[in-house]
Amino acid sequence: MSKMVPWLVLISMLLALYGAFVYAPTERVMGPVQRIFYVHVGLAWNAFLAFFVVFLYSLLYLVRGRRRDDMVAACSAEVGLIFTTLVLVTGPLWARPVWNTWWPWGDPRLTTTLVLWLIYLAYMVLRSQMEESEQKYKFAAVLGIVGFLDVPIVWMSIRWWTRTLHPVVIRSGEVRLEPRMFHALLIAVVAFGLLYLYLLQLRLGIEQSKSRIEQFRQQSGLAG
Repeated sequence: MSKMVPWLVLISMLLALYGAFVYAPTERVMGPVQRIFYVHVGLAWNAFLAFFVVFLYSLLYLVRGRRRDDMVAACSAEVGLIFTTLVLVTGPLWARPVWNTWWPWGDPRLTTTLVLWLIYLAYMVLRSQMEESEQKYKFAAVLGIVGFLDVPIVWMSIRWWTRTLHPVVIRSGEVRLEPRMFHALLIAVVAFGLLYLYLLQLRLGIEQSKSRIEQFRQQSGLAG
């Protein structure tokens, strides 16, 4: 299965590009720039998925104390942070021609997303600055769990605060998109989901290899 993932990612990405730029109709008000929507939302939803995995495996680490759980959380946070960074890049590219500003300060969705990015940036800084130890893994796990609390706030921000420029696309099971637009969105979400899984797999493999090398060095030192 692991060997198939890169091909699935490639095929799904090509389908996502076709869906966004060919299959989906041009939005009547915003025009062609609206097509960034499919990339923007696909990245955002999978960033949420990545941070949920951080939450889940951080919780598992605190319960079971397994180093691999901490590795999965750390690797997922890294991919999630990359996706969130791209969300914060594609958002202004879409906003500038539509809202006549790169960053509308005060918009709750933008502000809470920026806070989310800062939380997981702090998570990565914490991991990079502390020595490898059980204390580091526990601190990171707690931050990974607490940081996830911002995800539902980001999601609900456009429903809780009325002064927002972001439209509500899905409300009470109702999808406020033309069918072909919705299909293109689903394809993009699946494509970026597969990309997330592939990057997580690669990153986890690197961390596990580093861990085995470190264990070998320690055993060699003891043997010497």
